[in-house]
Amino acid sequence: SAPVVEARAEAMAEPEVRPPVSRQAPAIAPEPAPAARPAPAMTLRPMTPVDNLNWPELAKQVAECRACPLCEERKQAVLGVGDLDPDWLFIGEGPGAEEDVKGEPFVGQAGKLLDAMLASLDIARGNRVYIANAVKCRPPGNRTPESAEMASCRPYLERQIALLKPKVIVLLGKAAVHALLHDDKSLASLRGKRFEFAGIPVVVTYHPAYLLRNLPDKAKAWEDLLFARRTLREQMTPELPF
Repeated sequence: SAPVVEARAEAMAEPEVRPPVSRQAPAIAPEPAPAARPAPAMTLRPMTPVDNLNWPELAKQVAECRACPLCEERKQAVLGVGDLDPDWLFIGEGPGAEEDVKGEPFVGQAGKLLDAMLASLDIARGNRVYIANAVKCRPPGNRTPESAEMASCRPYLERQIALLKPKVIVLLGKAAVHALLHDDKSLASLRGKRFEFAGIPVVVTYHPAYLLRNLPDKAKAWEDLLFARRTLREQMTPELPF
């Protein structure tokens, strides 16, 4: 009868529909699109240990570094500049556009203000002073370096400090504080206090770029520099015998 024929037809049709789908699936699967391929950042190679590098070796490794994505857009890495036997070490955030071109930290408007700050202390760039940054490559758009980027550069900064052996370190801005001291408190709460890194006294103040936008805080920065100078003099003055 017709109902029986239709039931048999349905029973026979069901297995015929399913297998073609499973057989065809692998054949029609699209090939991976170019976007699915590894991004350029995957080609980054880790740094080799820097603990025993001298200055030429350190400069070479920084110039060739590909330990974080900042290397992709830089014109050149910026190690630092100044006296290699300094009393003072100033550490900023990272290279800006002008620094990226010239290969020297603090050469723009913020750099001119930093030079004026140094002059107020009767010191000058290259004389008893070394200037460095938390990261050695320019962050895109001059943004604040990210924690992972600062962590990638930290071995370089630590090696610089070990080679320089400064008598006092001045951290310029919150990024530098985070990079060296791993402290995320407000800058206002950290000012006027003495910290230490590897036995070296550390003082915190505002970044010159911030001071250009907030002129009234220049007076506070001057107070910080005077505090740093007193700290330096204490380091340089031998203790009197009892």
